[in-house]
Amino acid sequence: MINRRKFIQLGSLATSAMALSPIASIQGKNRLHTVKANQPIVISTWDFGVAANQAAWEILGKGGKSLDAVEAGVKVPEADLKNVTVGKGGYPDRDGHVTLDACIMDSAGNCGAVLALEHVTHAISVARLVMEKTPHVMLAGEGALQFALQNGFEKENLLMPESEKAWKEWLEKAEYKPIINIENESFNKERLPGNQYNHDTIGMLAIDADGHMSGACTTSGMAFKMRGRIGDSPIIGAGLYVDDEVGGATATGVGEEVVRTVGSFLVVELMRQGYSPEAACKEAVQRIIKKKPEASKSLQVGFLAMNKQGEYGAYALQGGFTFAVCDQQQQDLIIKGKSVY
Repeated sequence: MINRRKFIQLGSLATSAMALSPIASIQGKNRLHTVKANQPIVISTWDFGVAANQAAWEILGKGGKSLDAVEAGVKVPEADLKNVTVGKGGYPDRDGHVTLDACIMDSAGNCGAVLALEHVTHAISVARLVMEKTPHVMLAGEGALQFALQNGFEKENLLMPESEKAWKEWLEKAEYKPIINIENESFNKERLPGNQYNHDTIGMLAIDADGHMSGACTTSGMAFKMRGRIGDSPIIGAGLYVDDEVGGATATGVGEEVVRTVGSFLVVELMRQGYSPEAACKEAVQRIIKKKPEASKSLQVGFLAMNKQGEYGAYALQGGFTFAVCDQQQQDLIIKGKSVY
């Protein structure tokens, strides 16, 4: 692994991408730069995407498949007890239950998802089995757990002591107010137990050496959410979408707003029309503002996208959104995304 860590502005990506190839064509405003980027490549949301990307690269760097890579990558934050927004370390709902949502999608358009899954850390692996072993796309709640146990997953307690403590402190007032960018470690240096009302996920997109793209998305959802609440993360087209002819996109932030615009599908379709990844993400964010302008300054939503050429970009409602990139040249690059506000 290359032991270096950089913060750069997303606006410099076009220049660096063009340096990868002496030939580039620009077809007009919001049109795609035809540039050959380094492949294989993997990108994911937030600072904790660095460790996730490195796990994915262990597969991609050896010529492995993008589907295997994204599953292995997002399993890292799922198992990280310090991560309060994903997996086993996630905060519970308001009744004290840790419920996980995840989806996965491959280059052929196959997909699988689990919603409100309890007692299993690696929701992404269960989602993959839904894709590969059932005629369905989604399994939820008790049915998802039953399916997981039947396929060899062990039932475990997901409510960790620190999360339980935070939940009990929250119960004293039972107020819900999501903190913007809680997932950004540099943006939120002070983490106060019981006051981290998170609203997020890790989304990952990867292109393998054969040029095929896959994606994965997994989360513990909003902290102290209503029992049974589902956001965008396990919904194909909202939290994640991949089209191997065009590219892929994933979303982060308050899922209800992403669902209302079918955000990730929208980003991919905009790229199909010729938008660059960054321009497509910006347009998707602006659609959210148009639909719900009164809430746009009090919540965070971000999109991350990559086209088939390996060009990537992101845009968010608020500042502070970051994403991680890993390819043959770097394994620990963190990029600060642009924002509307």
